[in-house]
Amino acid sequence: MTGHANSRSIVVGVDGSDASAAALRWAAAQAHALSAEVVAVHAWEATAPHIAPYAPAAERRTPAEEREAAARRLAETLRLAFGQWGDRAVRAELVEGHAVRVLLDRARGALMLAVGRSTHVQGGPPQVGPVGRECLRHASVPVVAVPASEPDGPGSPARSV
Repeated sequence: MTGHANSRSIVVGVDGSDASAAALRWAAAQAHALSAEVVAVHAWEATAPHIAPYAPAAERRTPAEEREAAARRLAETLRLAFGQWGDRAVRAELVEGHAVRVLLDRARGALMLAVGRSTHVQGGPPQVGPVGRECLRHASVPVVAVPASEPDGPGSPARSV
């Protein structure tokens, strides 16, 4: 894979969750203070090879449909984080591949990598998802796990990277 970040960038893993939107907002504030750019990265993988051949045809999406859905998720997360006008310090990247590998590759040479983490679950500590955990373990740059905003109310789902 290519596309390493430059030394004046903050890479953010984006998965469509409130936690990743919070990580984007945090990274944008840091980038403005550091005169850096934010690289919002959404990794996606084709699911067709993982669907059983006997699954209904309606369950199968083409790679083009999956890429389009991933692009929508990235755009929606950017809107969730910054509103319809966006943030000029943010560059979005849609990359096909395994999320951990893509994020680690893109973050090589960056100032840092930011991932989201969910809000407290039943009084426990905020949770970092499996992608975030692997990034914390293997990144060659500092990793910041940014907590999501508090959910709107009871039962509001909070996903994490």
